[in-house]
Amino acid sequence: MAEPSTPAPDATPSAQDAERAAQLRAELERHNRAYYELDAPLVLDAEYDRLFRELQDLEAAYPSLLTSDTPTRRVGGKPVDSLKPVRHALPMLSLNNGFEDDDVFNFDRRCREGLAAARQAQAATAQTCAGQGATGDLFGESAAEAAPPADFTPAASAASAAAGATTPEVEYACELKFDGLAISLRYVNGVLEQAATRGDGATGEEVTENVRTIRTLPHKLKLDKPPAVLEVRGEVLMFKEDFQRLNQRQRDAGEKEFVNPRNAAAGALRQLDSRITAQRRLSFFAYGLGEFEAGASGLTRPPGHKEIIDWFTAIGLPVCEERRRAVGAQELLDFYRDIGERRASLPYEIDGVVYKVNLYAEQEALGFVSRAPRFALAHKFPAQEELTVVEDIVVQVGRTGAITPVAKLKPVFVGGVTVTNATLHNEDEVRRKDVRISDTVFVRRAGDVIPEVVKTVPERRPADAREFVMPTACPGCGSHIEKLPDEAIARCTGGLICPAQRKQALLHFAGRRAMDIEGLGEKLVDQLVELSMVRTPADLFSLGLMQLAEMERMGKKSAENLLANLNKAKDATLERLIFALGIRNVGEATARDLARHFGKLDAVMEASSETLLQVKDVGPVVAESIRNFFAEPHNRTVIDQIRAAGVHWPEGEPQMALAGPLAGKMVVLTGTLPTLSRDAAKDMLEAAGAKVSGSVSKKTHYVVAGSDAGSKLAKAEELGVPVLDEDGLQKLLAGEL
Repeated sequence: MAEPSTPAPDATPSAQDAERAAQLRAELERHNRAYYELDAPLVLDAEYDRLFRELQDLEAAYPSLLTSDTPTRRVGGKPVDSLKPVRHALPMLSLNNGFEDDDVFNFDRRCREGLAAARQAQAATAQTCAGQGATGDLFGESAAEAAPPADFTPAASAASAAAGATTPEVEYACELKFDGLAISLRYVNGVLEQAATRGDGATGEEVTENVRTIRTLPHKLKLDKPPAVLEVRGEVLMFKEDFQRLNQRQRDAGEKEFVNPRNAAAGALRQLDSRITAQRRLSFFAYGLGEFEAGASGLTRPPGHKEIIDWFTAIGLPVCEERRRAVGAQELLDFYRDIGERRASLPYEIDGVVYKVNLYAEQEALGFVSRAPRFALAHKFPAQEELTVVEDIVVQVGRTGAITPVAKLKPVFVGGVTVTNATLHNEDEVRRKDVRISDTVFVRRAGDVIPEVVKTVPERRPADAREFVMPTACPGCGSHIEKLPDEAIARCTGGLICPAQRKQALLHFAGRRAMDIEGLGEKLVDQLVELSMVRTPADLFSLGLMQLAEMERMGKKSAENLLANLNKAKDATLERLIFALGIRNVGEATARDLARHFGKLDAVMEASSETLLQVKDVGPVVAESIRNFFAEPHNRTVIDQIRAAGVHWPEGEPQMALAGPLAGKMVVLTGTLPTLSRDAAKDMLEAAGAKVSGSVSKKTHYVVAGSDAGSKLAKAEELGVPVLDEDGLQKLLAGEL
């Protein structure tokens, strides 16, 4: 397709240009739906961007091609001066809350009694008016236009129930209570004309241009004959994944992170510049109906809430699939508990569920009290965030050696349980959130997720608050704690002797690709460790028949088989033994390369970082892991014990000799070189003895940068690492540098 010409702004587009613009709008909407609603993108991002720019160019060249529902308006226009007030045609009311099972049973009882009273009052009115020929059925087809009885009150409801009025079961629509921002969307003749926040219920803020950036939201409804006015009530929210991406961008930019998705969504929606909103990736779910004027469409309002939500789906409005029909209080509670169990796995935040009497006629009969409807209830989940005090910060050692700071808290009830500990993830996180001992903090617990400290309350910090100091030795075994470059997690290096890592270390040692000790499974290892029969892998080879035979679910035959397999495992290979040791970042392939390169275990144990870097695919991080492991006297002792237990492996001469003018040099490639491919440059460097790494660190000797070099170039400049272009690379290879 040829690029459009750029005539004056008042130029008239050709029929071909107009047709192309219409095609592009339809194509982009199709891709938007596939990407954002179906999670099944049809094209790559680059192709989508190309189509998007083509439409932008056409609209810039011919402003008359702009339509109110064009996809290009989703990326934001000029910033508005302020958010204008919008008076809601119908108030956006809040809901009464329930927290306990009794609240739900009482809500259902009030609905049943209220409807019974309304029916009784209607029957009495019908008898009074019968002689005058007046008719009308509050619960019939004309109910949508009827008004509740003038004398209907909660007191009248109770009195009617006491007088013997029947209280039939009520049909409810059950939905989620999103933790987002309530919005009213006004569609006029099927086209989105206005969006407003809830505000105080009567007046909100206009956020139309910002709402247009929500890609799941249609600017035009899928109706040939739309109603004159359709006001859709719903929630603007941010999915968890989008929230995490946003905070990652904030961290990368050195800017303040958002506390939760709701705050991020609310802040995005109130931006004066919709281009900022467009970067936040907001979502929308419709959940209710406001003003409705059929006009010439001939449409009639569906009879109930469930039916209106189904209709919303048919006309292109996004709705949440987590909804259900229920009859009676017990089915309401079943829905609440089902959602509560799955809450943590949902892709968005919720703080409860909502129950609504389904039929509009029955809603109108029940009416309102104060500023909330009698026909609906928000059943809230236990609070997920609470305030408490950090009494201490200690560290825990995970089964892989990860050192995790943990806040010891003044007990607080949050998320349905009493919480006394909360994770602080890692040392960097403690510093970023500036959590100190004696601080007042927000603690969050979601479902079965481990409680975490969200943020501090600086204004409540006492003068004697103390900063956390990461220990240098493991509290479990005394081994050195390491934190490798570009890693956030610190780890204990005493893998073979650390109590916290003992079971994991033994299972790894016995694994099929390691020492291959068949019969040494998880349950048996649990028993051996808990009975203090095995502390290190070397202890496995000193187990006796009677010891094993007396263990639970073992017996003499199983014990004999295990001892036979342990004896067989004594004939090992060097690469299997290296892998079995469980050195951090050393997998099967690296273990094999180490064995081939050095030939002897002692040579691996004594190798310097520079020597290790000569091994295929060993970079600075792996080299440091190996050095740290063998620097621990505990690990060397266990290896001596394994040898003494009779484990042996064939050793030979090194298969890879050090050679080349760049031996011992670490080089990083980034960007696109003028004539050399990345693979060709890597081959040339490795042939000269250099080690080509994927990350820049203080140990990097050179960075070779081509066009479009990114963060690696910036990191090299920050660390003062020499940067070469392709000519410089050739000089380096020729020994001229």
